[in-house]
Amino acid sequence: MAQKGVQLDQETFSCSICLEVLKDPVTIPCGHSYCMNCINKYWDEGEKKLPSCPQCRKTFIPKPVLVKSTILADLVEQMKKTGLQAAPADHCYAGPEDVACDVCSGRKLKAVKSCLVCLASYCENHLQPHHDSSTFKKHKLVDPSKNLQDNICPRHDEVMKMFCRTDQKCICYLCPVDEHKGHDTVSVAAERTERQREMEVSQQQIQQKIQDREKDVKLLQQEVEAINQSADKTVEDSEEIFTELISLLQKRSSGVKQQIRSQQETEVRRVRELEEKLQQEITDLKRRDAEMKQLSDTEDHNQFLHNYPSLSPLSESTHSSSISIRPLTYFQDVTAAVSEVRGRLQDILRDTWTNISLTITEVDVLLSEPEPQPQPQPEPKSRAGFLKYSFEITLDPNTADTELLLSEENRKVTLKEEDHSDRFTTHSQALSRESLTGCHYWEVEKKAELVVVAVSYRNISRSGDESLFGNNDKSWSLYCDSDGYEFTYNNIKSFISGPETSRIGVYLDHRAGVLSFYSVSETMTLLHRVQTTFTQPLYAGVCLYYDPGDSAEFCKLK
Repeated sequence: MAQKGVQLDQETFSCSICLEVLKDPVTIPCGHSYCMNCINKYWDEGEKKLPSCPQCRKTFIPKPVLVKSTILADLVEQMKKTGLQAAPADHCYAGPEDVACDVCSGRKLKAVKSCLVCLASYCENHLQPHHDSSTFKKHKLVDPSKNLQDNICPRHDEVMKMFCRTDQKCICYLCPVDEHKGHDTVSVAAERTERQREMEVSQQQIQQKIQDREKDVKLLQQEVEAINQSADKTVEDSEEIFTELISLLQKRSSGVKQQIRSQQETEVRRVRELEEKLQQEITDLKRRDAEMKQLSDTEDHNQFLHNYPSLSPLSESTHSSSISIRPLTYFQDVTAAVSEVRGRLQDILRDTWTNISLTITEVDVLLSEPEPQPQPQPEPKSRAGFLKYSFEITLDPNTADTELLLSEENRKVTLKEEDHSDRFTTHSQALSRESLTGCHYWEVEKKAELVVVAVSYRNISRSGDESLFGNNDKSWSLYCDSDGYEFTYNNIKSFISGPETSRIGVYLDHRAGVLSFYSVSETMTLLHRVQTTFTQPLYAGVCLYYDPGDSAEFCKLK
């Protein structure tokens, strides 16, 4: 009791501003006392024009003249001389949000532990018997809890140490006798262990999803950088090409740049939007993980089981487990299309302008959120099915070797007994005028002992052994002669068996990276299929050998 009185006196002589024992105490007209420096500072820094009391808010006109209270000063000094310690800091007492000690009388101290057996909370001093006496050795101490009464059965006024799985609630040992008779019951500890195991599995799933989403976000950030770099490089290349055609292509150059920037903006915006969604999902997952961790750390089994059902179920992600993106080609197709225009002048520009525009809009970063990764088009099973993708191929005279004669509206090439920068100069071969970027099918009718049917990038070499279709990594070729077939890519040859025919069918799914060669007669026989990644528009190619008069023709398909 003496200690309690000392603490009360010390509170009486404390300044309500600094919360310390009064220094140079002064009493203002309303009767409240403060440190002289504290009240002066309070009035000097106050926003109100009139001085007021920090406790009762009474204002004073004029500002009071402060004089040190000698009586209070003497009492403070006398208190100091007795050697008494200052009152416990405010944080030792229980506030509105704290759990108070159930044993303390008067102003209660904060509890440091709660006992699940005693169903009471204790401060450090009143907890001591639980540490010292063997009577309390088996008592379960947990962090301070305000919900201890939730552990009492409202029907039997007993501690609830069992769990009814039938009704999904905590019960006492008497409940199975009447209300829960015949129900599936276990101890709360056993049920806690089971639920804890379930929650650990969910937490592992959440952690994995967080890692997946963080990887996806990093990939998307790299994607944005790659898109920007590709777009910038394409704009630079396009401007350089258009500069060579100043008078004829000035307006077109501006249009291409604007379209690239618009598409770049669209693609970056799509990536950013998905990134924001994934960031939000990461945030939600982390919040969910934090909720689970907080519940997992609950030492009170009953409280854990009481709050466990309130956990919202883990919703299925609206996104795939990872981001999948096509090879980093982006706007390079635009550069190739613009390069094609360079040698054609104004009369050809009208026909190729649509191709440039479509190529720009085909830049489409493949994100898992808007749509699943494109799969190859189901390859047709019959020639009628292939004809749905038929595409009329015409040869580009500017690429034809001087030993080749083009006829039939540039669909037929014949080996013969004139010069352009795009011409092949070493081998008797030519490329199509049209670029191929979608799903296409065409057929080549051969009237020669050996014909090479191929597809190639436009920038294939025009001279030397490396210019031959198949002898480089820019072309794929099928050699067709009376002895059989040979597929060649990057100078690697593969011998193929198949029925001899005068007509070869070629099926291309550019986006899916599928290239197939067929022997066409009354039926179609697959000779060879390639699954790869095409990084540029392709052009159909044909090559002739041996005898003058040999020919190959791209067929008109109906």
